[in-house]
Amino acid sequence: MTFHAPLIIDIAATTLSKVDRTRLKHPLVGGLILFARNWQNRAQLSALCQSIKRIRSDLLICVDHEGGRVQRFKTDGFTHLPPMRALGEMWMLSPKLGKKSGPLDAANAATACGYVLGAELRACGVDLSFTPVLDLDYGESGVIGDRAFARDPRLVSLLAKSLVHGLLQSGMANCGKHFPGHGFVRADSHTEIPVDRRSLKAILADDSAPYRWLSTVLRSVMPAHVIYPKVDSRPAGFSPKWLGEILRGQLGFNGAIFSDDLSMAGARLIDGRQVSYTEAALVALNAGCDMVLLCNQSTPECEGAGTAVDTLIQGLTEAHLKGQWSASEASEARRQALLPQCEALPWDDLMVHPDYMHALDWIA
Repeated sequence: MTFHAPLIIDIAATTLSKVDRTRLKHPLVGGLILFARNWQNRAQLSALCQSIKRIRSDLLICVDHEGGRVQRFKTDGFTHLPPMRALGEMWMLSPKLGKKSGPLDAANAATACGYVLGAELRACGVDLSFTPVLDLDYGESGVIGDRAFARDPRLVSLLAKSLVHGLLQSGMANCGKHFPGHGFVRADSHTEIPVDRRSLKAILADDSAPYRWLSTVLRSVMPAHVIYPKVDSRPAGFSPKWLGEILRGQLGFNGAIFSDDLSMAGARLIDGRQVSYTEAALVALNAGCDMVLLCNQSTPECEGAGTAVDTLIQGLTEAHLKGQWSASEASEARRQALLPQCEALPWDDLMVHPDYMHALDWIA
């Protein structure tokens, strides 16, 4: 089998079990995503990340750590980052209203947020955060809400580019989400299957504009588990039209594409029927995803804990042997390109570094 590690899985606890270690050694597994259940304190997180890298140094350690209400690690020194809407609001304020207000101050604060976010995570061994959110804030979506910078795609693009600059200063890549846009629909794809009935022209002109304007700086993208029936009957993450023709073709994106979590309710309704995790992963990979996420299937609360992960690994192995899915050297190169390319500052050194202390002044 050509080496290609497309699976991003999760673990149940704050340390690796024997089963976790076995799964992480599998050549189809390219990384894992951490959640709050995997966190006790900085020392524990650092030890966990070190134990993962001892298994395979190329494993990509990811987390959803955006700021605001989506921040997995919030204690033991981690900075409480603002929701991205706060940066959009800062942009809209007149500079006369305060020391830090107005467009240029907001852009600088966004860079500071990106640097602090990336540097603190990297100091503990985390490689990648799934950020920034590029969805537009229409005021209707509860699941997006204040995670979005603003309603205006121009403002979203400029602030996201500033945040990405900060991430890159810390040595961390980035992931724009949720392509082509999740902000217009009310339904939460974690529990429902959102449907956006707008035309392709309307979506390209508005929600997906940031992906074109940021195509030179985005290193990865995560599609939305949303159906756009005027474009394709399949959710965007399972659609060759959205991923191949539009994202890569029309918008010029050439980085990595992650599926969103295959365990979400909006993830496995394909062509009008519910499919298995393996079927969903195969459709996503064949549609153009480089990596697929399966989350919250290794927790003790799951019935038959972890069996879904093992079934998916076995299913993809068999599908490859049957010619239903081809390993991709290009996809593997995109995954490896997301690994940090420089050494991280240790936590104690970071805390007294002039760049870090200056960035904190802009976040406060």
